[in-house]
Amino acid sequence: MAGDLVSRGKLAYDRDVQLQLAAEAIQHRIGEAVRRLPAEVVDAHPEIRFRAMKRARDKIAHNYDIVDPEIVWNTLAVALPEDAAKIRELLGR
Repeated sequence: MAGDLVSRGKLAYDRDVQLQLAAEAIQHRIGEAVRRLPAEVVDAHPEIRFRAMKRARDKIAHNYDIVDPEIVWNTLAVALPEDAAKIRELLGR
């Protein structure tokens, strides 16, 4: 989902509040999934930004009025692909 949203481009994201809200929803879902991981998994893999994903979920869920669309974009466009690659590698082991 994040890849599809990012593939629409930054200009489309900046101009479309619905895309921004969709991006927030994607981050919320990711954070919720991470929140359900056992602490042992999170602790064993500090190279993956699991804690940041959970914090982003909490901020979006509880402080949505101060969410910065630029941070959301950068997370989906830059950080998430990096972490997704690390997670795929981890699952492949």
